[in-house]
Amino acid sequence: MDQQILIVGGLGVLCFGALAFALLSPTQRDKANKRVNSLNTAKAVKRAGGVNSEAQSKERRKKLADSLAALDDKTKNLKKKKRLTMEQTLDQAGLPVKPKHFYFASLITAVFFGFVGLVSGQQLWVTGLLIVIGGLGFPRWVVNFLRKRRQKKFVDEFSNAIDVIVRGVKSGLPVNECLKIIAREAPRPICDEFHMLTEGIRIGLSLEQALERMHERMPLQEVNFFGIVLLIQQKTGGNLAEALGNLATVLRSRKLMEGKIKALSAEAKASAYIIGSLPFLVMGAVKLASPDYLDPLFSTRMGNFILIGAGVWMLTGILVMKKMTQIKV
Repeated sequence: MDQQILIVGGLGVLCFGALAFALLSPTQRDKANKRVNSLNTAKAVKRAGGVNSEAQSKERRKKLADSLAALDDKTKNLKKKKRLTMEQTLDQAGLPVKPKHFYFASLITAVFFGFVGLVSGQQLWVTGLLIVIGGLGFPRWVVNFLRKRRQKKFVDEFSNAIDVIVRGVKSGLPVNECLKIIAREAPRPICDEFHMLTEGIRIGLSLEQALERMHERMPLQEVNFFGIVLLIQQKTGGNLAEALGNLATVLRSRKLMEGKIKALSAEAKASAYIIGSLPFLVMGAVKLASPDYLDPLFSTRMGNFILIGAGVWMLTGILVMKKMTQIKV
């Protein structure tokens, strides 16, 4: 009897469970379907967002490539330009003089060199050579020396000027205000170039045109890099402070590398200086020991040809050794 009751109770429980499962399973299946649908919808939305972000990234990369190509074309066009005029050379040297004043000073220098040749009793061809050197060689050498010295000073302080822009941008100042701060407080020639840059922007030039003129006044790779960073940030956006900070680090690394190159090539340069000055020292010593020994080199035609040939070979050797010791970074 007890066994029959247990059997009947067990069958009742099974029937109740089957009925409950039959009643509740559609609801559970609906919930499961809803969860699956929601997951599929989320995946579709995420996939669409990924496609959009990828498309935006591709578009930005395309804009960046177009900007770099345009800047590269402009750089090539600048390199293909003709030789600098005397006005541009004087401007790059930082000399506030006009070309006519320079030519007048060259004429005075030529007359002075010719007067020295006549007073010292040199032959006519030697005096003429001194006049050519005084009129065409020496003044241009002085201008080129001042030009290179000014460019070196600019490069030495340029990374510090970029750091001023980085700190100003991080503190919330606009780029134009940072440029004005450099134009007011930086040492020369940094302040002069940035003052002309800000003045160009103030009178209506675009940033690209102002940077182009700055590169014409100071034709350095560092200025070109600076212009590229600013123009790319203006066209494509991005973190300007980070980009300029990286540029300042690169410029300091270039300067450090140039210092290492100078240290490694110092021995070769010293050898070139010694070899270049040795003939003149020997000639001076022989002239002191025996004044008449070298007179045939200056008084005869064959001796003059020998001196000219020796000078040409000497100049060729000096130029070759100078080229070997110059390593561009």
